[in-house]
Amino acid sequence: MLEAQLVLVLVGSALLCLGAFAAIVSAIGFHRFKNFYLRLHAATVGTIWGSVYPLIGAALIAITISELGAYRWFVPGAIIVAAIIVLMLAPAGSHALARGVHRARVARVKPCLADKLDPELCG
Repeated sequence: MLEAQLVLVLVGSALLCLGAFAAIVSAIGFHRFKNFYLRLHAATVGTIWGSVYPLIGAALIAITISELGAYRWFVPGAIIVAAIIVLMLAPAGSHALARGVHRARVARVKPCLADKLDPELCG
């Protein structure tokens, strides 16, 4: 049983570190990218990788903590539900932001190669 707990802790810790690395890369991309859409992509990647992976890692680590007692399975379950909600809502939110900005014609991309939604923006 101890070997299984050690594996869960190691995988959970690896997911926590992967999430921290993804958050740093996302912050660098958000700083370095030139236009709104690329920055939105970096922010979404940071949201998915930087929050869902650490949540899954924390859930795996919480399974191994015997001090939680009766909540030993409740805490990881709640964490998994939160991760699924973030996983569903982050892409939908970034899509809504991108569509709203595109329709309002607030952020223009230079050079514009093709825009199938509004050909006048590239004209």
